Amino acid sequence: MAVPFEQRNFQKELDRLILKQETAGIVPRLLLHSCCAPCSSYVIEYLSQFFHITVFYYNPNISKEEEYRKRVAEQKRFIQEFPAKYPVDFVEGEYDTERFYDCAKGYETCKEGGARCFHCYELRLRRTAQLAKEMNVDYFTTTLSISPLKNSVKLNQIGLQLEEEFGVRYLLSDFKKKEGYKRSIELSREYNLYRQNYCGCVYSQV
Repeated sequence: MAVPFEQRNFQKELDRLILKQETAGIVPRLLLHSCCAPCSSYVIEYLSQFFHITVFYYNPNISKEEEYRKRVAEQKRFIQEFPAKYPVDFVEGEYDTERFYDCAKGYETCKEGGARCFHCYELRLRRTAQLAKEMNVDYFTTTLSISPLKNSVKLNQIGLQLEEEFGVRYLLSDFKKKEGYKRSIELSREYNLYRQNYCGCVYSQV
């Protein structure tokens, strides 16, 4: 009997995929959407052992340009300073806040973690999938699932839908597993990363 999607263990599925690739001596290319340096820290530490990673920083949801620029700079700095097994590249996406406001229209009063956030997931993952296809990489995924405030089931559902649409494999994830979120906090302290207290959009700011 098939396990319902929301009950699947995405981390175990990723572990099996990585083991299969290691056994075959394969190091695939991965386009990793990153929301910020702190969240990316553990994900890069973990996945750069098994993938050639390009970090794609695409976050038009960040309302203040000063905040956006600060986060970009921290992302670049972490990549430069972290001793990854396989070198990590970086691509910065367009900072077009109107795209976010368009996708959030009508959902402005939704609670954090609800429908507005799901539309934001789709916006950022869609652009990542488009670029993954343009770059002809093997996989795409996002750091977003490391956050206890983000819905990994919804992220993976959207990712698989985009896999079918764009023909690029989506890497299933729940990076908060294996104490990933805790490790991201440790790495943030180790590298003295700027760690914000809201996702970036004006609706989540506290």
